[in-house]
Amino acid sequence: MTRSNWFLGRFLAAGAAFLALLGSGEALGQDVYRLGDDDEWTLEAAPAPGTPAAQLARARTLLAEGRSDRALNMVNRWMQRHPHSPLAPEAYLIRGESLVGVGDEYEALYDFEFLVRKYPDSEVFSLALEQEFRIAVKYAEGMRRKMFGLRIIDATDEAEELLIRIQERLPGSGLAEQAGLQLAALYFRDRRMGLAADAYAIFIDRYPRSTEVPFARRRLIYSNIATFKGPQFDIVGLLEAKAELEQLALRRPAEAERIGGGALIQRIEESESVKMLTTAKWYFNEGDPIAAEYTIRKLVQRFPQSAACIRALREIGPILQQLPEATLASAPDYAMLRSTLAESSPATMESTP
Repeated sequence: MTRSNWFLGRFLAAGAAFLALLGSGEALGQDVYRLGDDDEWTLEAAPAPGTPAAQLARARTLLAEGRSDRALNMVNRWMQRHPHSPLAPEAYLIRGESLVGVGDEYEALYDFEFLVRKYPDSEVFSLALEQEFRIAVKYAEGMRRKMFGLRIIDATDEAEELLIRIQERLPGSGLAEQAGLQLAALYFRDRRMGLAADAYAIFIDRYPRSTEVPFARRRLIYSNIATFKGPQFDIVGLLEAKAELEQLALRRPAEAERIGGGALIQRIEESESVKMLTTAKWYFNEGDPIAAEYTIRKLVQRFPQSAACIRALREIGPILQQLPEATLASAPDYAMLRSTLAESSPATMESTP
């Protein structure tokens, strides 16, 4: 789902929610409007003046006019006078939004969290989660928390926690979809590639029809490639990235070509071959020349044109000298293989250290 489509979806959803609330506007401290035949909204009913509902409606109006400080003062007084009112969820939402308006979004999270935990059946439950999502995105994109009036506290952990909670509380929703994508992006930006790969894989699994799946699949591939720290480390991420690229080439060849899938697979295979050569050397250093030769044999079979294969053929002499006769008899003719590769790629042979 693209960003513009998501906002359009939220606009339509908000409109539907507004229509659903028309019949209970007073219960929520709101004016009641009706859409006429002329496509104009007409005020049909409003809370009686002086009632708790009317006071909340006034606070909401102040908030809409951008006077967040006055709305905050009004709703604080209202909550002191009506601590057990059925309008409490709306009051917590207004106070949280007012706190956001005056720049105290971290304090607002206490109100939003209280609302969603204590009033999960409230009609403003999802609105509170939307407010949390907006704050989480700002934190994820680098906005810091305030301390002593200055934004000096990193809020990455708060963003991560909020984005996870939103997915748990509204599973399958458009908001949860966006939260999942934002969480994966947060990990990707922070270079936590293992977590990024997991998050993008989960997103693809949960939202297979999302328009963001191609983007998530590309990020999944890049994340898996980036998890490879060197031939001394685990290669699982590389293998998963290679499998994803091969599937992409089969299902969407144009997209695979656009992202350079062939070059990426070649790069992965070069890393695989280096990993195998490193493993062979480790076996040899550990006193197991049979395992070392077997690994090089597999390297030659799988990646004969790789630089690591050429290095292996140049350095295999000491390994062959320590092989038992039976193993040596079944081994390939490495001298001939080296000569053949030297003729097919002399420049590579000469430049290989």
